[in-house]
Amino acid sequence: MTAATAPAPIVRGRDIAKQFRGAAGDVVHALDGVSFEIAAGSLTALVGPDGAGKTTLLRLTAGLLVANSGSLQVLDIDVAHDPQAVQSRIAYMPQRFGLYEDLTVQENLDLYADLRGVSKEERRTTYPGLMEMTALGPFTRRLAGELSGGMKQKLGLACTLVRSPELLVLDEPTVGVDPLSRRELWEILLHLVRDQHLTVMLSTSYLDEAQWCQHVLVMHEGRVLAQGAPNDISGVAAGRSYLAEPPAGQKARDLQARLLDDAAVVDAVPEGGLVRVVCAEPLEHAAAPIQSLEGVKTTLTPPRFEDGFMILLRRVATPRSAAPRMTMDEPAAAPAGERGAEAEVAVSDLVRKFGTFTAVDHVSFEVQRGEIFGLLGPNGAGKTTTFRMLCGLLSATAGTLRVTGVDVRAGGASARRRIGYVAQKFSLYAQLSVTENLDFFAGAYGLKGDRKRDRVAWALRQFELQPFATEQSGRLPGGFKQRLAMAAALLHEPETLFLDEPTSGADPQARRDFWRRITLLAAGGVTAIVTTHFMEEAEYCDRIAVMDAGHILAQGTPAEIRRRARPIPGHETTMEDAFIAIVETSRGVDPTERSPVTESP
Repeated sequence: MTAATAPAPIVRGRDIAKQFRGAAGDVVHALDGVSFEIAAGSLTALVGPDGAGKTTLLRLTAGLLVANSGSLQVLDIDVAHDPQAVQSRIAYMPQRFGLYEDLTVQENLDLYADLRGVSKEERRTTYPGLMEMTALGPFTRRLAGELSGGMKQKLGLACTLVRSPELLVLDEPTVGVDPLSRRELWEILLHLVRDQHLTVMLSTSYLDEAQWCQHVLVMHEGRVLAQGAPNDISGVAAGRSYLAEPPAGQKARDLQARLLDDAAVVDAVPEGGLVRVVCAEPLEHAAAPIQSLEGVKTTLTPPRFEDGFMILLRRVATPRSAAPRMTMDEPAAAPAGERGAEAEVAVSDLVRKFGTFTAVDHVSFEVQRGEIFGLLGPNGAGKTTTFRMLCGLLSATAGTLRVTGVDVRAGGASARRRIGYVAQKFSLYAQLSVTENLDFFAGAYGLKGDRKRDRVAWALRQFELQPFATEQSGRLPGGFKQRLAMAAALLHEPETLFLDEPTSGADPQARRDFWRRITLLAAGGVTAIVTTHFMEEAEYCDRIAVMDAGHILAQGTPAEIRRRARPIPGHETTMEDAFIAIVETSRGVDPTERSPVTESP
């Protein structure tokens, strides 16, 4: 098709600007001169750090906000002048889609069909397809509140699609969703684009998802840094991506932390026992050797989308600060213990029942002092229930559990004084300021007087929260909420730290900052147990346990777990592939019947 006969873009933005009034009365430029186009029948991703403007742009496209200047055409309609005309032809699913948890799956669908004027006849033709596509057919009578996280997201998508739209707009549809459910959601989206020729526009904090799209907008502080095909973004890192082999006796995460402190290194992440390094320029063209790579074996590797993204971000972002030293005002904890020493956390035959439902079924594992232990599993696997028992927040039905040498079932209060806990939703008080939250949690941990003031000052300084000291915590960007939650959990200098999906929804830079701190804490002897849905984060762990339906399915080092993935010609197996293979095998699903989502529409 020639350019003269090519169809007009379904969405066209020109020099869009949007400002908001900040809490202090200052003007915040959420969008600043954004221009883009989206072709009909395409899949477009918006990626960028917290505060990049992704949600604002999606809400403008959906007619929920009006730009201060610029133009935005959706389906050849000026969305600012006639938002209802646009809303009648598109579907929008926000981050926190409003399901009614006391209604069944069927009742939620009917409610949204009523709200959107879908006739009984249309429902008879639409519902069967939605149920087949989302695999929710057997669960129509189940309450929405009883669904797993992934099933809730699929129900939200089904409710969004009860009236067939011409454009589907999704804001972080896979945030907080386990890898298996995330892949199932993407299979649905790719089906909608490939087979139904629906146009989809979405935002995501999972950069690997950008590879499955045709078009990507990389955003930062309200501006578009780059846009084009995913391979165009990957190409920015051509000749700059390497795999570095840690020296004998050194962990990959320790080499990674050292590399991140080097100004010549753009990015570094553990990967399969090695460290993936993105350099500011090719090593052979560097004006001087990169000090942190001296004596380290490196191999050039093909760039991926995330590598190019991080280079683009480095060009405009504030230079990365040196790694936080996690200095305590008292002597640091003792170094990590050797394997075979008395375990810091010991769990044996742990059981938790809710009525006739067994959430945790004879779970056993041990964690040594200074180890990072990953507890992985799908939504509803029993991870959070296990965490809450270990922290003394929930009583066990049976079994034994010791934390920092204390029997939690017999002496929970004593154990709680020696542990820190960061919950999934951070448990912060949104209306209190940063300092007020720290002051409250310090008091809850029994800190008083000068000691309390010193620890609050330490937290503000250590986590670089001073500029936000008087800001309400509910107004903080996601990455700073994460910092505040961790600061609160460390006020009393715990020996063991429990982190329940602490990076859910966080942007890539915030996740790296988080793991730099955890690496340094572990090096000082703090034991960390973490759950995460970002499977690449499992590479930071010393050992991993994979759970499902209350059982532990597999335990071992990241390398041992990764070997459980089935090899696929032309596809580099990942930790996520291994996770999915382990879970599906336990559920009786033949993994050879499924293929990984690796290609765009």
